[in-house]
Amino acid sequence: MPSRYRTTIGGHVHAFASLAQVMAQATPDRAGDRLAGVAARTAQVRAAAQIVLADVPLATFLTDALIPYEADAVTRLIIDTHDAAAFAPVSHLTVGDFRDWLLSDLATPAALAALRPGITPEMAAAVAKIMRNQDLILVAQKCRITTAFRGTIGLPGRLSTRIQPNHPTDDVNGIAASILDGLMYGAGDAVIGINPATDNVGQAERLLHLMADIIDGYDIPTQSCVLTHVTNTLDCIENGAPVDLVFQSVGGTEATNDAFGFTLAHLSEAREAALSLNRGTVGRNVMYFETGQGSSLSAGAHHGLDQQTCEARAYGVARHFDPLLVNTVVGFIGPEYLYDGREIARAGLEDHFCGKLLGLPMGCDICYTNHAEADQNDVDTLMTLLGVAGVSFIMGVPGSDDIMLNYQSTSFHDALYLRRVLGLKPAPEFEAWLGRMGIMDGDLRLGDGMPDRFARALP
Repeated sequence: MPSRYRTTIGGHVHAFASLAQVMAQATPDRAGDRLAGVAARTAQVRAAAQIVLADVPLATFLTDALIPYEADAVTRLIIDTHDAAAFAPVSHLTVGDFRDWLLSDLATPAALAALRPGITPEMAAAVAKIMRNQDLILVAQKCRITTAFRGTIGLPGRLSTRIQPNHPTDDVNGIAASILDGLMYGAGDAVIGINPATDNVGQAERLLHLMADIIDGYDIPTQSCVLTHVTNTLDCIENGAPVDLVFQSVGGTEATNDAFGFTLAHLSEAREAALSLNRGTVGRNVMYFETGQGSSLSAGAHHGLDQQTCEARAYGVARHFDPLLVNTVVGFIGPEYLYDGREIARAGLEDHFCGKLLGLPMGCDICYTNHAEADQNDVDTLMTLLGVAGVSFIMGVPGSDDIMLNYQSTSFHDALYLRRVLGLKPAPEFEAWLGRMGIMDGDLRLGDGMPDRFARALP
């Protein structure tokens, strides 16, 4: 039977065996898809796949599942929670038509907000594949998603930051010094989040108490998180530890999440447990998810899909649990998946666009590993592009160099640069606290010295 996914260019017929193959071969070139053997062989094949994809009706993604419904819990979640009424205004469009609509003045922030429950991750991934970088920026900038716990994240004109005070031995003095450093730069309104070097329940509880003492002691309107496995966090809650946010790395297939050691039921249980603590003051978003292109392929769980489509499906998982924060750790897995600065930049813009289109409070760990063909200039470029695109938050790593995870990211002064050059402010509750402490004024100018309350705590 002839393929229904075909086009003729210059007398040559390009036929694709499945929608999954069209999606993979329409994707801008990147190392992970080449590694998986799903990338287009030539630029001509890629262009043909993009032409075919542009003519695919959006409704096809509701009937032609890339991973069968009966074989994958993520597919079932996406299909079972799809909102047909929200989808109705664009249900007659093709992928190409949808791109045109998103770029038009009809796609207002209000229209995009109403559409979110009707868009599946596969639809978002498909339209991203036929968009230029500037298209991804323009549409993402129109998508505003606001979440809250002790501070309000994602408001227009705001940029939040995570203090990432990791330490190779989880030394409390080293961690506390990094937190103080970040606060003095006006960082930390998204979360103070520690990746523990020793990942067990006891260590997570010690780190949670350390952060709670700092947050409570200085009345900081932010939230803490130990980036440990969701089951460890459940044990911490059971033991009475001061858990603000529940963390988990999530993937876009059931098999990926199996490799991470959790099910969707674990996420539901953890969310309900965190909500029961009632630790938020201005909101009740209690989940924090991290994702990254290549995670499904690295787990051997991609089902023949390209890595950008798998990534978008991970956002379908995240969306279901109403998170405070989601970020793509875009260059962390390594050059086997995103080879250089160009591939990292494209992936970061795709991830941010897809997440925002689906209604997620998207941040980005703008990063690279030391063996990738990238440097801090590439970080500066992507950070600026994402700032223009309305990214909700970025990382704040002391000196840009995570000495525990051994990769390069963004620093406290990078966030200060981005706020100043684009006129962005911290979350409003955190901005007011910075002013009360004398750390930063309304014009984003840093104070002359260390606040007395901090100085008195130092040895």
